[in-house]
Amino acid sequence: MPINVNKAVDKAYETKTLKEICDAPIAALEGLTEAHQKHLEGCGIKTIRDLGEWKFAAWARAIVELSKLEE
Repeated sequence: MPINVNKAVDKAYETKTLKEICDAPIAALEGLTEAHQKHLEGCGIKTIRDLGEWKFAAWARAIVELSKLEE
């Protein structure tokens, strides 16, 4: 079953495979621009894959999920 990522990526990437999207620049994500790309490159993040594997993003996601279990 194909996955529809049309609302997550720019039109030029809507027909790409997930592997191709992973290797796309950050600006391929809907709502992010070349300016965002330049800022993130300063952190060593050049592709969507880099962003998804960025340890700080993983830590933030884990904290958000764990906060849901906090009493």
